[in-house]
Amino acid sequence: MAESFQAPKGTRDILPPESGRWQALVAVFAGVVGRAGYGLIQSPLFEDIGVFQRLGEGTEVVRKEMYDFHDKGNRHLALRPEGTAPVVRAFNQHRPTVPWKVWYLTPCFRYEEPQAGRFRQHHQVGLEAIGSPDPDLDVEVIALQHDFYRALGLNHLSLRLNSMGNPHDRRAYAQKLAAWLDRRRDHLDEADRVNAADHPLRVLDSKRERTRVAVADAPLITDCLSEGAATHFERVQAGLDALGIAYRIDPRLVRGLDYYTHSTWEFAAGNLASAQNAVGGGGRYDGLAEALGGKPTPGVGFGAGIERILMAADAENALLGDAGGLDVFVVDVTGGDAGRDLTFELRRNGISADRAFDNRSMKAQMKVADRSGARLALLVGDDELASGSVTVRDLRSGGHQTALTRGDAVAGVAERLAGNESMRTESTEDLA
Repeated sequence: MAESFQAPKGTRDILPPESGRWQALVAVFAGVVGRAGYGLIQSPLFEDIGVFQRLGEGTEVVRKEMYDFHDKGNRHLALRPEGTAPVVRAFNQHRPTVPWKVWYLTPCFRYEEPQAGRFRQHHQVGLEAIGSPDPDLDVEVIALQHDFYRALGLNHLSLRLNSMGNPHDRRAYAQKLAAWLDRRRDHLDEADRVNAADHPLRVLDSKRERTRVAVADAPLITDCLSEGAATHFERVQAGLDALGIAYRIDPRLVRGLDYYTHSTWEFAAGNLASAQNAVGGGGRYDGLAEALGGKPTPGVGFGAGIERILMAADAENALLGDAGGLDVFVVDVTGGDAGRDLTFELRRNGISADRAFDNRSMKAQMKVADRSGARLALLVGDDELASGSVTVRDLRSGGHQTALTRGDAVAGVAERLAGNESMRTESTEDLA
């Protein structure tokens, strides 16, 4: 017997009807950010490994989580572990007019132990705004992420906000923190001690309880901000206050990548367990374009995990509708010609429609119609074929039926779907 294959560990298949929720989520996201002038970017799923090594040699992503390989030309490549670096590489390559505002939908790949809402192939929506250092752009990006969640019906969210300062502030703070950690090295979890000297900010980002207790009174970066960085941070806070977006300043929020400067933030879902409650975050990265070989260019953006967002939606009963749902299911027991033609006519007029195949019985086709989730069924039997009519059955109101002439079928269905109950109907007797 042939070997039976399954999806690799840490991956999964997204099938209908669940995939309809993904479609709905992406449609909401595209609508929210599109109204702010962001356009879709599609970049390769793999890049030269150097693109991602610039994320920071001390990050878990670079050290042990990337899927990297040599291709047949011996080029060292890596599958995308996050969404920002490829967008910045594309900016450097194509040099579009700034501010450049783009959004993406992408799978990301990280070799890590699978957990709730986190897979070795997980999926993100995100956006990047490149070319302006204005703190009001930070506000716009944070507000768009906030409004996206609200548009999905998520209400139990909290926003943590911090500033990493400018690159000089960050380096000075890292040196101060490293010296502080060195004096408390024995109090750290053993797994975090390796980072204490060379990558001290990673220690603040640790989820290990012993380390979290040990760094509870560590120096705060907000006490080390330069005047310009403090002014930038104050402007961001003022903007969020003006827009009515609640937040909590968390000086220990450093996030997982080394390219952040100035604003960093993270949204968490209150109805999820704390270990898996982050549903997205982002920050400013004013040095990343230069690190990837381009001219110094400021940027800011965020990424949001689709799997985690859907977990939060389930926890709040804010379930997204099925974007792939059908309007009409056509049932034809007269040979299939009428069903074929009606289905395509409906689709060409903007109405989603499907039909059964294989000349099955009325009962069998109606079972398929009920399972399809369609709102209406169009029935064509011998009587309808002879009279040039169709019967419209409402599948969601106890099977209420009306009849339409064949020529009025598409217009009548459109009216019914629009909620207009004054369809031009005739009784079956009148049509006979």
